[in-house]
Amino acid sequence: MAWDSVPWFTEGGAEHSSEVARLLAYAAFGGAEGVVGSADLQVKALGTPAAAVQVRTGACAIINRAQGGAYQAYAARLPVADQVPIAATGVSARSDLIVARIENPYSYGETWPNPSDPKVGPYVYTRVISGVPKTTTNVRQVRGSDSAIALARIDIPANTTSVTQAMIKDLRTMVAPRRDRRLYTAFPSTLSTLTYSDNKWHNWPGEPAKWDIDVPEWATRLKIVTTIAGLRMTKSNIYASMQNVFGTIHGQNTVIDDNTGTPTRRQTVVIADNMNISSSLRGTTQRLYLQTYMSKIESGDLSVDGSTSIVADLEFVEAPDEEEI
Repeated sequence: MAWDSVPWFTEGGAEHSSEVARLLAYAAFGGAEGVVGSADLQVKALGTPAAAVQVRTGACAIINRAQGGAYQAYAARLPVADQVPIAATGVSARSDLIVARIENPYSYGETWPNPSDPKVGPYVYTRVISGVPKTTTNVRQVRGSDSAIALARIDIPANTTSVTQAMIKDLRTMVAPRRDRRLYTAFPSTLSTLTYSDNKWHNWPGEPAKWDIDVPEWATRLKIVTTIAGLRMTKSNIYASMQNVFGTIHGQNTVIDDNTGTPTRRQTVVIADNMNISSSLRGTTQRLYLQTYMSKIESGDLSVDGSTSIVADLEFVEAPDEEEI
């Protein structure tokens, strides 16, 4: 019989195979693997650094990489934090990979030892793969056949017995990260000019390019691309900077350096940022606006008017979060 003869779900006392159950998990996770929540399974140094790290609670999806395990995944959870010993280094530095690994001896082709109690296992562990290259970022690079996901890499200096947080590189990925992209537009109806003068930041161009943004409760990062099309320049050369401001977060400066001289001209300016969203901002409403710095180096003016379009493209992203909560 070519088919696995009992599909999910069949009545009448039919016995469903573990392979079909893992197929259901694989489909539910969209064929992906990683942690479920942004704070799940963080690897942290102990409060008092020692020869161990702590893996915090959480859940994950892990693809079955055993022979014949195509389209299968495991769902695993860690309800209590796990403390994992880390061996000291000698005269040489060493990198260790911290992974969550399924060790199922009953899956075809696997050679893991049988658990002491088949009913409760355990079949999932936090494991340390010691002595990996310092460039390692996933399990496939060092153990391609393991059903496992990387949580962190610890880069331990020579002659070290205690692991500090600075040695831990977070390698978690999320199985199904959420995204929320929004587009905001503004079209100034009247002329608004910012003249050179004071080497200071100004909340400009101001209205209508101010938006109150609801932050999703799950968001950990925010990507912003603000485009000003038809930014007007007059009188002389321009040397200025612009930045996005989201709540209390000030973005990166974008320099406007125009040496065209006295003619009235227009330019398109793009201001882009990738901001961390702290837990204190999640679920709140924050204002997005622009600030502009006018330098005394040049004497030209900036303005917006009815021929200017301002577009703010925002994308909230759920990504692994290292914040202490």
